Amino acid sequence: MEEAVLINTGGGVAGGDRLECSVTALPGASIAVTSQAAEKVYRALDDPARVATRLEAREFARLAWLPQETIVFNGARIHRTTGIELFSGAELLALEWLVLGRVARGEIMVGGSVLDGWRVKKDGRLIWADSFRISDEICVHLNRKALLSTFNSIATLVYFGPDLDRRLEFLREILSSLGCDCAVTKVSGLIVARFAAKQSSDLKLALRSFLQQFESEVGSGPFRVPKMWSC
Repeated sequence: MEEAVLINTGGGVAGGDRLECSVTALPGASIAVTSQAAEKVYRALDDPARVATRLEAREFARLAWLPQETIVFNGARIHRTTGIELFSGAELLALEWLVLGRVARGEIMVGGSVLDGWRVKKDGRLIWADSFRISDEICVHLNRKALLSTFNSIATLVYFGPDLDRRLEFLREILSSLGCDCAVTKVSGLIVARFAAKQSSDLKLALRSFLQQFESEVGSGPFRVPKMWSC
């Protein structure tokens, strides 16, 4: 099993920055990709930081995209896109998570901009698209129940692979053990899971537990807790 670790030598992301990452798992390959540490997005005056991730899982490849959290500071501006290309017979698990201020340090996000978009294609056809957006006007209302309520840490996880119905039922059975608010559904041949917690530490514990239990379901391979998460 191979695990690749991405490193941002810039020490964080600031307004106007452009980051691009592309990962291709060739036919029959098995690889997990993670990040060295949590990514930090700092206050921006005007231009947002733009982060683009492109993932491609070829025929019978197994690809896990499991970066650590992205911390968004007050006044930060980030536009992030995750584009995924899937081919028949591939298996993929992709995660992205956001922390809107570090609760343990008393940080609250009262201004800024976040645009987090997903686009998933299978054999060249778009099968799922999703966008999460926060603007300056919305930030002051995030604690409303219809929005994020008391949660400041959120995650989206996407799975594509065999036996979706059986694995969906398995995941629904373990959700209550994770210690955070979460739900899972199947849409357009994908499993999509959402997680929300009041603190990033609670979310990380939930995601670790999820991956540990999911690994027991799918067997050995890249779909497990990355070693870097313990460093």
